[in-house]
Amino acid sequence: MTAPVIICGSMAFDTIMVFDGHFKDHILPDQVHSLSVSFLVPGMRKEYGGCAGNIAYNLQLLGGQPVPVATVGEDADDYLQRLQQLGIETRWVRVAPGSFTAQCFITNDLSDNQITAFHPGAMAHSAQNDLSQAPGEWAIVAPDSKDAMFAHAEALHARKLPFIFDLGQAMPLFDGADLERMIGLADVLTLNDYEARIVEQRTQRTMRDIAGDLRAVIVTRGAEGSTLLEQGVETDIPAMPPEAVVDPTGCGDAYRAGLLHGLTLGWSWVDCCRLASVMGGIKVAHRGPQNHSPTQGEIAELLQQHYNLALPVLSGQKG
Repeated sequence: MTAPVIICGSMAFDTIMVFDGHFKDHILPDQVHSLSVSFLVPGMRKEYGGCAGNIAYNLQLLGGQPVPVATVGEDADDYLQRLQQLGIETRWVRVAPGSFTAQCFITNDLSDNQITAFHPGAMAHSAQNDLSQAPGEWAIVAPDSKDAMFAHAEALHARKLPFIFDLGQAMPLFDGADLERMIGLADVLTLNDYEARIVEQRTQRTMRDIAGDLRAVIVTRGAEGSTLLEQGVETDIPAMPPEAVVDPTGCGDAYRAGLLHGLTLGWSWVDCCRLASVMGGIKVAHRGPQNHSPTQGEIAELLQQHYNLALPVLSGQKG
């Protein structure tokens, strides 16, 4: 059994809508100063989501020990019961009285672009979560309220517990000084290629320069794979081709779960990224962030097939 992983971040209900077209065909670049658009979304569904919930779900699929640290509202009984039925520890998930669980409203187009609106709800109280006794040898600070992300980063840093800073949807909350502060506390930075460009712009530093202050920087590029920057070396990791491209929602969280699991196994950064790519590839072929359910044996088979890498099956599942 691998060591537990502390997963700080949001838990939310996702309402996911699909626009049967392309955003670019309806947004005029020279008119964005007075933007007013409406999209007909014939497809809609509600899913369990949030970064902490999604990462915990995927880590559990791998046989890991996720320890989510999050805040939910009084409407989250079904979510907590589901996690418990999956064998995921919920002791550090706090219920905020008088609040709704965070709600995310996501609209995807046919090119897998996303427009997201987010109501924080109980997440606004996440900074009050005490993770001083939460068990873990690795951790991640995923998108949450800004105060919570800093509070959790400070607490993990004080414990000398290595953690990944995952900027994600929290990007609008962080200016250059905020980013530098978080980078100073973190051990690893993960972000997608668009976020990487924004971070470079706000910090006036390149990813290569930022990587010099960290154990690693990992930039995901969707179907183009990911780029690992470690000890001055840049390595491109190809994406695992998915069976189908159905829904990108939660792919980044699946990727990060694979990364964290590899770290608990003591793997190299390159191999961690390969496992992460498998998890992202599995997820994109399914609707919703937590509806894929491969066995560990099936994950291991894909990892062997695409990257010639063996994955230990930890909980007796063999597919």
